[in-house]
Amino acid sequence: MTSKMYLSLALHNHQPVGNFGWVFEEAYQKSYLPMIECLERHPDVRLALHYTGPLRDWLLENKPDFFPRIRALVEREQIEILSGAYYEPVLAALPDKDKVGQIQKQTDSIKGDFGYDPTGMWLAERIWEPHLARSIAQAGVQFTIVDDTHFKNVGYVDEDLLGYYVTEEQGNRLRIFATPMLMRELIPWKPVPEVIDWLRVQAGRPDTTGRYAGRARVAIFGDDGEKFGLWPGTYSYIWEEGWMERFFTALEENQDWLITIPPGDFAREHSSLGRVYLPTASYQEIGEWSLPPDGAWELPHLRHTLQIEGRNDITHYMRGGLWRSFMVKYEEVNQLHKKALWVSRKVHSMEDGALKTEALNHLWAGQCNCGYWHGVFGGVYLFHIRVADYQNLIQAENLADKVEDTPFVRVESIDFDHDGVDDLVIATDRQNLILNLNKGGSLIEWDYRLLHYNLLNVMTRRCEGYHRDLIAAAQAGTVITPDSDGLQAEPESIHSTVVRAREGHLEQKLIYDWHRRASLLDHFLGEDATLNSFYRSEYPEQGDFINQAYLQEVTSQSDKELRVRIWRDGKVWQGASQIPVHVEKVLNLEAGSDSVEVAYHLRNDSDSVLDVRFGIETNWGFAGGNDSHTHLAIGEEMTSLAEIASASDVSALRLVSELWNIRADVDLDLPATVWRFPLESVSASEAGFESNYQGTTMLCLWPILLQPGESWRINLKFQLGRLRL
Repeated sequence: MTSKMYLSLALHNHQPVGNFGWVFEEAYQKSYLPMIECLERHPDVRLALHYTGPLRDWLLENKPDFFPRIRALVEREQIEILSGAYYEPVLAALPDKDKVGQIQKQTDSIKGDFGYDPTGMWLAERIWEPHLARSIAQAGVQFTIVDDTHFKNVGYVDEDLLGYYVTEEQGNRLRIFATPMLMRELIPWKPVPEVIDWLRVQAGRPDTTGRYAGRARVAIFGDDGEKFGLWPGTYSYIWEEGWMERFFTALEENQDWLITIPPGDFAREHSSLGRVYLPTASYQEIGEWSLPPDGAWELPHLRHTLQIEGRNDITHYMRGGLWRSFMVKYEEVNQLHKKALWVSRKVHSMEDGALKTEALNHLWAGQCNCGYWHGVFGGVYLFHIRVADYQNLIQAENLADKVEDTPFVRVESIDFDHDGVDDLVIATDRQNLILNLNKGGSLIEWDYRLLHYNLLNVMTRRCEGYHRDLIAAAQAGTVITPDSDGLQAEPESIHSTVVRAREGHLEQKLIYDWHRRASLLDHFLGEDATLNSFYRSEYPEQGDFINQAYLQEVTSQSDKELRVRIWRDGKVWQGASQIPVHVEKVLNLEAGSDSVEVAYHLRNDSDSVLDVRFGIETNWGFAGGNDSHTHLAIGEEMTSLAEIASASDVSALRLVSELWNIRADVDLDLPATVWRFPLESVSASEAGFESNYQGTTMLCLWPILLQPGESWRINLKFQLGRLRL
């Protein structure tokens, strides 16, 4: 006779801030709605649901009859609603006030929507750090769910995890459930009888440690709701072919020994298995994805090899990196995170009231986690997600700075990106500029505050560990594309070894930049550098100005005007000789102005003639740069930002985004040759490898011939504006 046990299912439903409306709609039709319909047909199946704030907002506006159906399930005690941090941030990365505030906002919304006071919460990406117990408990939450990875890192085994434990931080207590990876691999990827058989084995497992003496056992399954219909191939498998219907029917048929229960009810009715202190961890895959490229490829392949060999005694203790390493792996993630910290300090210093509440909501929306990391899902590689995060952060900062009150200009030397070296932060009522003095005196963020848009929201092209799989499959001729047979033949988990691509020959787009793509980068090029070699980042750089330190001084400052001088005395290689060269750029900004003027001064400080090409690189993060709504105008010519091209004798150009109502004019007082090309990433997604437009690089190039001691000057004016009022 099979012993009785409990099964607690928790489904996490999420769409990020800024995601396309059609994605919300597809997820609703393929996943969220079918699940509620299935629960209505199976009233004896009890579980927990979590809907993040961005998804809640969309559902309330677009599907007003949906939440009343869920409320009916709550009222008949079939469904438990989980709280969480409203905009689904990585909780560990937030200031404590934002942690508590986001959780309380979600809890309050659940009370209003369902008349239900939640006791548990979903932890975004199960990213856990020990200090979180304090903030979560202070927000009124009693329990959360993590992965078995967290427990196994401190020596627990599968047999120890059929219940919950209690942890604390500074006396603030929190209950913690663990969801086994094996359950995520079974549900829904294996036949229903196999899932039930596994649960029967757990119910009958001998209690060799005495841990369960007098205690009930519960198997916890916590995972994304989107895997039930939205993931590639799953809608047909889960709903049309009836996997979920069979699963819920099997749960009802086995109620004599397998009892479904929401985790909050189990925690309330049963005692804990003891005390636990967990390490910094997330689910296993994030530990792999956050490693540098070689490690991100090697660790999962090594783990897979050992699993085949049955060496669980080794894999049990294997762990990768931690989520915070994404802020090292991707400079763009670090920039976004430090922007959020910067804005948070400003917002929390505001006086309480409606204005601060509005600013907090924008701040918290800008902390939505999807733009802050990358794994199998697009994450930081999704342009529109980064745009939305920046848009909300800039709106929050505008409210904190009261930009509509009085024109101003300010400058601050501070370590903005927290790398140990001060950066230059310039703010006016119309623009924000952040310059990295340690990396070429480059402009790394440029916010047009009027339209809440970061013009430098681009991605540097970099190596990813999974590129090795794409290259190997391309060489073997086994890449499956939309034109291949059997594209959707089988539903696949994120652990699938099949290599899919949304288009052919993506391996040819694997180009890696040797420096961060920023603006006001100073290049010296010889005759061997061509547009193609520059595009492919395979050219000889002859100066030592990129990625090197610049000095700065504020030469003039008032309430209305600012002038900042940035310079470096470096070297240019000319044959076997090193030519000392002075490069100086002076930035001029005015309060109330949408323009930036940059005056360049080059001086040959050697006894030799300097014969070279000098280039100023700018990068432009216009979302939709590869479609008809965004274009570049050079004279009378209108062209795409996604073209690889060169133009001669250019004195002025204009970049336009009709989607964002932005124009940017660039005027040069000396005509230049302009090279341009798109930044395209090749990233992994749940649907396979894909190429995504990430911005456009432009290089304004001039021939320089300077006698010893001779100087050369160029003035640039950048003028921002709206296309229409």
